[in-house]
Amino acid sequence: MSTQRVIMNISVPRAIAKQIEAMAKKENKTKSELMREAFRSYKSDKEWARIWAWGRETARRMRIETEDDVERIAG
Repeated sequence: MSTQRVIMNISVPRAIAKQIEAMAKKENKTKSELMREAFRSYKSDKEWARIWAWGRETARRMRIETEDDVERIAG
């Protein structure tokens, strides 16, 4: 099964471009592989941030501050 690819052009400051090229070379990856990995990491960070925000809001709403509060609620 082949993966369809789309070529995207992005612009970055020259200093960042040099860092990307150096890191890709150091890790023996293409710049595309490095950017795909960076996007997956960015996406994961955003998803975890959303989950943590939900957890904080739920704890606030349920007045959970300690593990004892969790035990109290779990009964």
